[in-house]
Amino acid sequence: MQSEKNIYSEITPFITELASKAKAADMIDSELYTRFDVKRGLRDLNGKGVLTGLTHISDIVATREENGVMVPTDGELYYRGINVRDIINGCIADKRFGFEETTYLLLFGRLPSASELKEFKETLFFYRSLPTNFVRDIIMKAPSRDMMNTLARSVLTLYSYDDNPDDTSLPNVLRQCMSLIALFPLMAIYGYQAYNHYHEGNSLFIHVPRADLSTAENILYLLRPDSSYTELEAKLLDVCLILHMEHGGGNNSTFTTHLVTSSLTDTYSAIAAAIGSLKGPRHGGANIKVVRMFEDMEKNISKWEDDDEVTAYLNALLDGKAFDKAGLIYGVGHAIYSKSDPRAMIFKGFVEQLAHEKGFDKEYALYDKVARLAPEIISERRKMYKGVSVNVDFYSGFVYKMLGLPLELYTPLFAMARIVGWSAHRLEELANNGKIIRPAYKPIGPHIPYVPMDKRPK
Repeated sequence: MQSEKNIYSEITPFITELASKAKAADMIDSELYTRFDVKRGLRDLNGKGVLTGLTHISDIVATREENGVMVPTDGELYYRGINVRDIINGCIADKRFGFEETTYLLLFGRLPSASELKEFKETLFFYRSLPTNFVRDIIMKAPSRDMMNTLARSVLTLYSYDDNPDDTSLPNVLRQCMSLIALFPLMAIYGYQAYNHYHEGNSLFIHVPRADLSTAENILYLLRPDSSYTELEAKLLDVCLILHMEHGGGNNSTFTTHLVTSSLTDTYSAIAAAIGSLKGPRHGGANIKVVRMFEDMEKNISKWEDDDEVTAYLNALLDGKAFDKAGLIYGVGHAIYSKSDPRAMIFKGFVEQLAHEKGFDKEYALYDKVARLAPEIISERRKMYKGVSVNVDFYSGFVYKMLGLPLELYTPLFAMARIVGWSAHRLEELANNGKIIRPAYKPIGPHIPYVPMDKRPK
């Protein structure tokens, strides 16, 4: 009997040939997109998104009107009308963690009172418990090398444990969403611990979450073998979670949530679809690219403090001669923001504090230099419809690296935060009972007659 490896090696050339045929059948002349005014990526030629819905949940500000003309401005991000910068500053001033109250704000439209927040935290902790034997039977038995795969599979499996999974009434969907918000850290981190044990041969640690800890603290508590962390580490991770929770209805994974929800499918299917979107390197995996790009930069630049050397490397990136040869400087530029990404601006001061605490001052100085030089170089080299600046991914991967978090959890950490935004948008889509989302695609091929088998080429 042939081995599986031999069978695959024999079939590979055939599959490759079929793929070439599929590609030839699917290729579309790029000029046709212009001729038919197709909004590729649901954006116009200036990068502005096509208006497909309305939302109360968040607002992204990147332009202002001057004399009837929209001009770029420093970016601002609002959750339910409140500037996210003020939310974070308020939590820091009061010396408390903000993820939970920001979750309340995004779900229910206003900041909670002290008693409401206490009750909400208790409810989240009530849901922070996986079904009996779920870790053993679902996570441990088939550990994946990709934690986003583990997360999606775990979410879909929870459908089987739900006594009322298909009910799309708001109370039931809210219950499901609050449960997923509470469980995402457990499913992702336990998935990593299983991978680290079974694939990497390291010791297995399964810690039980604590009711007296915030979500950010519990993430570090569950992940680290000794469950230890500093106050600054936990507070910076809390800031990370708040900044990644929500970013408008049009980002790819949130639009996916609206799209799938509009079919009235169940919550687990809708959220699994959003996870699949976030898993893509064009969406949730960008911070990994930034970290790896900087690792390559640090190896290939002898004097990190030398502007000329750094500039030469950045030009090599754009020329497709450095790092992954993709011609990109990762972490610079955004679909909406031009002058600045407010999340990156908020992050920057905290990142500097952590870099000093962790002994990464030299690395931080290099990041700071690239943040200054890269937008100038890109603007000089590329035809731009708007300005560019560093985005939140530019700093988030560096933060996770300084926190000693494994690369495998970078995108799941994004998901642990963005599940809140997905939940809020799913509830909003259902509350407004909108139509099923169905944009148009224009067929461009001719109609041709069917050819009987005996008349086709041999």
